[in-house]
Amino acid sequence: MLGRNINSAAQKPSNEDRQPLLNDDDDEEHDHNRSNLVFSAGDDDEDDDDDDDDGEAFHSSLGLPPDYEPPAVEDGVARAPPTLRSTVQSREAQFELDDDVLEGEISPADATMLSAARPGLQRNRSSNGQTMPLLVGLMDSSARRSLDLPMGVAIENGDRDLALDLEELAKRRNAGGGMVDSVANMANSILGAGIIGLPYALSQAGFFTGIALLVALTFVTDWTIRLIVINAKLSGRSSYIEVMDHCFGRSGKAFVSLFQFSFAFGGMCAFGIIIGDTIPHVIRYVFPSLSTTPFLSIFTNRQFIIALCTVCISYPLSLHRDIHKLSRASGFALVGMLIIVGSVFFEGPHVSPDLKGDPSKRFTIIEPQVFQAIGVISFAFVCHHNSLLIYGSLKTPTLDRFAKVTHISTAMSLLCCLIMAVSAFVVFTDKTQGNILNNFSQTDALINVARFCFGLNMFTTLPLELFVCREVVEQFFFSHEPFSQHRHVLFTTSILFSSMISEW
Repeated sequence: MLGRNINSAAQKPSNEDRQPLLNDDDDEEHDHNRSNLVFSAGDDDEDDDDDDDDGEAFHSSLGLPPDYEPPAVEDGVARAPPTLRSTVQSREAQFELDDDVLEGEISPADATMLSAARPGLQRNRSSNGQTMPLLVGLMDSSARRSLDLPMGVAIENGDRDLALDLEELAKRRNAGGGMVDSVANMANSILGAGIIGLPYALSQAGFFTGIALLVALTFVTDWTIRLIVINAKLSGRSSYIEVMDHCFGRSGKAFVSLFQFSFAFGGMCAFGIIIGDTIPHVIRYVFPSLSTTPFLSIFTNRQFIIALCTVCISYPLSLHRDIHKLSRASGFALVGMLIIVGSVFFEGPHVSPDLKGDPSKRFTIIEPQVFQAIGVISFAFVCHHNSLLIYGSLKTPTLDRFAKVTHISTAMSLLCCLIMAVSAFVVFTDKTQGNILNNFSQTDALINVARFCFGLNMFTTLPLELFVCREVVEQFFFSHEPFSQHRHVLFTTSILFSSMISEW
């Protein structure tokens, strides 16, 4: 019985085995300590029921089970007591037994790497007394923000002992942009070259039918953009191509890769053509004698301007790996688009009468070319191939946050499109051209500013299309390989310069 006093210890027979809680190796000190024994591990035949009750209460206060048996003494040595429950069931002990990976979304590549790195992490725990921070496993669902092996991971002597660069992990965790960045990218993707053709769409469909189509297709665009992300979530994939591969197999993946690459590459070529048709014209308007000046006349050359803008502006922007890095360029492009819309809105009523159309054809109901108008309006709102890239660029990619991004972007785009389409159509009616800027005089100063802004908008929007082309190639041919900087630069350079040459 534990807790005996000194006097009771002295009353015991001399031949009874007793063991102090702490032993000394010195025999003389051992004998001296036995006379001052405070705790004993032996049995007491004189204990009564009250002592048993007191003993159980004492055991409970120490965290011992009520039926705890003191360690028996064999050959003068007490056996080790059983492990206390507090050392097994405590939160601290359970924390040491738990994995450092939090519950949540983690890519297969992350899981494979972490399972390989776990022995090294355990060795790090024992060597320096510190555990791996709860950072691993917090990686978001971005398409290209997974833990690739080249990203700060070293393999030592081939034994799969992976040393994680925690600073790089922290950077990856904080990677991504906010909602404003995503809104800028999506709105810029919608308000591209198609906006200048919307007045023509109204002339083909009729005033009221055209407005109804514009509003209806805006809602359809908003819904389908979000539907793509929902489908990716349901299928557990992170890109448009992977979703098609999951649903339709290799053939579906091949077809959608071909169509997506062709559409984005064709957009790049169209943007370059617009640059060549607008920027040199504005330069000749501002500097009339420049075309006859030796050497400087090259700045009025169409091919040179396309190459200059592509190499000096579009190419550096296209080298970014994350699409949210284009948010500032997209914001700049949106400012230029607002200048275009404002220029058409304010300058339209002041054009010469010979440029205006028939006033009696302003408020028409429907026109025979309504299906042609549907195609023009649909092209103006195409941004679906960028939807998953923009979703993955969010710092916190959730469906609710992406829904807000989509709603805001489509609402802004609808407002700008309505102002552009209605204000231009009521002036030019049956004379409305496919490019509304061509309805104005070539010497109109404000419209020339709009033309210049339109060209600037094109070579800041071009990298958005290149991101799609590069992602298609990466996902189709190198989906199971880690990121390579050399491959990234090679694909960016070859795709961009191929589109530039085709524009000549």
